[in-house]
Amino acid sequence: MKGGYVYILTNKHHNVLYVGVTSSIVNRIHQHKNHFYKNSFTSKYNVEKLVYYEVHQTIEVAIAREKEIKKWNRSKKETLINTLNPDWKDLWIEINGET
Repeated sequence: MKGGYVYILTNKHHNVLYVGVTSSIVNRIHQHKNHFYKNSFTSKYNVEKLVYYEVHQTIEVAIAREKEIKKWNRSKKETLINTLNPDWKDLWIEINGET
């Protein structure tokens, strides 16, 4: 059984929030950071800073959670980010094992 992740990305000015879901967070964030999908929303708006993520036991649970968060207003999403990452640091280093 494969787990899943829900994540929130932003751009360097923190004026765009993107909520996504994946079964492989390191690979997926790497794709965002390297603009793997050139015509995507995240590529167009340079949304590549990982500011929040959650780990779930199954991808199905992660997808349900992603849908829930996507319905929230910006203020509620910001509150969620601030609980884990009040400085809005890029968590890529944390998940990728880079120093």
